[in-house]
Amino acid sequence: MKRITESKKIFGITKNEDLATLKKIYRDLIKAWHPDKFQDDEKKAEAELKSTEIIEAYHFLVSISPETHESNSEEYTNTIANFFIEDFEFKGQTLKVTFQDKSTYEYFGVPKNVYMKFINADSRSRFGRRQIFNSYTFRKSTKGMEV
Repeated sequence: MKRITESKKIFGITKNEDLATLKKIYRDLIKAWHPDKFQDDEKKAEAELKSTEIIEAYHFLVSISPETHESNSEEYTNTIANFFIEDFEFKGQTLKVTFQDKSTYEYFGVPKNVYMKFINADSRSRFGRRQIFNSYTFRKSTKGMEV
């Protein structure tokens, strides 16, 4: 959740925006912070850091966008329905799950008590499908193999 909040703060937004709006904000921010606009080395270095932050925030916000999820829903549904969980990692409130097709998804805002139920479940895949995979903000962080 922290990463979502920080990315939205960089873009000056508080709610989920559509991709067209994100792209417009991104372009305006990049124009304002492009390193080539600055002559002073100190300002240029600051602009390089800021533009890197903007680019990373943009890619992150696009990856969690409902429009992105909608366009990838068939692939996502196939992965969570047909592949077992191969590995997982929990840090903060982010659960990172790798499936047997090598696709990795990050789920944001997962409470520790839900994670504890997940690791103690008889079937983590079934628990994930019922309690996590479509209940929390997520993004695909690694592409899987072609099946």
